[in-house]
Amino acid sequence: MAVQEVVTARGSLVSREPIIAVEGLKKHFPVKKGLLRRTAGHVYAVDGVSFSVGEGETLGLVGESGCGKSTVARTVLRLVEPTSGTIRLNGQDITRLGKSAMRPHRRQMQIIFQDPFSSLNPRMSAGDIVGEPLQVHGIAHGKDKEERVAALFDQVGLRRLQMRSFPHEFSGGQRQRICIARALALNPKLIIGDEPVSALDVSIQAQVINLMMDLQREKNLSYLFIAHDLAVVEHISHRIAVMYLGKIVEYTDKQTLFTNPLHPYTEALLAAVPIPNPQLKRKKQLLQGDVPSPINPPPGCTFHTRCPYAEARCRIDVPALREVNPGHMVACHLR
Repeated sequence: MAVQEVVTARGSLVSREPIIAVEGLKKHFPVKKGLLRRTAGHVYAVDGVSFSVGEGETLGLVGESGCGKSTVARTVLRLVEPTSGTIRLNGQDITRLGKSAMRPHRRQMQIIFQDPFSSLNPRMSAGDIVGEPLQVHGIAHGKDKEERVAALFDQVGLRRLQMRSFPHEFSGGQRQRICIARALALNPKLIIGDEPVSALDVSIQAQVINLMMDLQREKNLSYLFIAHDLAVVEHISHRIAVMYLGKIVEYTDKQTLFTNPLHPYTEALLAAVPIPNPQLKRKKQLLQGDVPSPINPPPGCTFHTRCPYAEARCRIDVPALREVNPGHMVACHLR
């Protein structure tokens, strides 16, 4: 993928090679039925997703629950195998690599899960949890590993004495800090946050988000940040991709998305964000109906069943994700 221009936190443009580049990614889960467990259909969880994340950049991935955001994260990391598409890490195709060939690349990609408690082994101390990647990859053992773990605890704002404590002895925010320390242990270039703050209190969310932004500045990390809270995404992201039913429907920098949304689904998401001023009124834009089933998605534009602007063409032709303005891509026949 070519060098891309990325908007920094200060609003300037810089050219960066993408750390991760995904093209045409699909993940279809078979639906088995009957005594013979024959395939009766597929769940189209991810259906042709393309994006890239530059060095030191944060790409926010937003959408309703069940739209395929977490499946994208797990497929990019090769925790689940893609049905088709291409995943390139630092320019190298890792889509079909075997376990042994994939092992060195796994050090470059780490994930922070949504629920910090269920992602931590309750039988291991916090220090052992953070130090496990170092031992598995043969990077550090014994006293060297202990010193590295202690340094990681300092980086994420935990006390070294807490290395001997177990997950149940920590608060929710502290557990997520342990998860961040574990993700940083191998010095990765890309960290995927799968709704890493959604299970935390608002005040703790702010602490964890600010910690992640500080670490990004210090280590030049790249983030794929998955969330459904648009306020959080606006705060941390440089660019934002909006997903609906397994597809990306809009893709641009955060300032453009919030000031000039082009897809009707993006407009509906932004209209649902509460205004922190009780005297200001916002016209509510309620979507009609429910999200269609990913097993049997509607023909044409998958959003046409809920779109207030749908035309006859929308029910037949699938809109391609195309660039309508410089750096602003949208999948809509009306744009």
